[in-house]
Amino acid sequence: MPTTVKQEIAFVGTGLHSGRPVRMLMRPAATGGIRFRRTDITDRDNMIPARYDLVSDTRLNTRLTNAAGVSVSTVEHLMAALAGTGVWNVVIDIDGPEVPIMDGSASRFVQKIVATGLRHLPGPSRAVRVLEPVRVAHDGAWAEISPAPMLSVGFEIDFADAAIGRQALKLSLVNGVFVRELADCRTFCRRADVEAMQAAGLALGGSLDNAIVVEDAEILNPEGLRRSDEFVRHKMLDAVGDLALAGAPILGAYRGFRAGHGVTNALLRKLFATQGAWTETALDADTARQLPGAGVVESDLRRAS
Repeated sequence: MPTTVKQEIAFVGTGLHSGRPVRMLMRPAATGGIRFRRTDITDRDNMIPARYDLVSDTRLNTRLTNAAGVSVSTVEHLMAALAGTGVWNVVIDIDGPEVPIMDGSASRFVQKIVATGLRHLPGPSRAVRVLEPVRVAHDGAWAEISPAPMLSVGFEIDFADAAIGRQALKLSLVNGVFVRELADCRTFCRRADVEAMQAAGLALGGSLDNAIVVEDAEILNPEGLRRSDEFVRHKMLDAVGDLALAGAPILGAYRGFRAGHGVTNALLRKLFATQGAWTETALDADTARQLPGAGVVESDLRRAS
């Protein structure tokens, strides 16, 4: 069955790039998918559906913009949290242009969603089933998606920085795996990149509290890494969030090499533009029980910590 959250969930944090405080309220919704509502804008349409075709910028984050020019950015970690806990119908009231970065992962979103619980809605659950392989490539990066009974994500990164290096991982994102294996993995960057972004007026809310910062072979965060391969796992988290902009769970195998938000969004656009490459399907009970958010419980959070 389709799902929403049982009750309102409040979040308070800071915008990664603006550095401004953000208040966000996740409200239950019976229909309509996932939608953002800019409460600070009242002179035009302030509702922004979370859809791949509304992605307007993928530099450093994923930004959505509606037909009235109203946007919300840095949506990828929240979208990953929603997909990973099985939430596909909510209205997210937000009082500014950017989702709060929290700790740089999806963990705090996931914690509150799981603690609140889900409400099942009438009707069958629906998903996007991949029927034919689709691939995109750009500037040495690529991503592809191919038919599979459930969503899996495979990713490989290759950085010159000795602290990161080359890492690869593949996970089948059946019930609870996202929460246990990916949700707590933080975004990362080079120290020199942070300095350059802040000089350009970006990443003003960035700190060691919400990102892993590396310099050559050194990890500058005093606490170190949460997982030895946290870097590639965060890239997988980003991919889950960007894929969630399909508007429904995807049944398919995703693979990415050095793929960022732009490549994954290009993959979704090509998938939906390719006749015969996909179909929308109602899920039987057995398949629905294997979706990423199915059966997630609070003990999954403890296992992730």
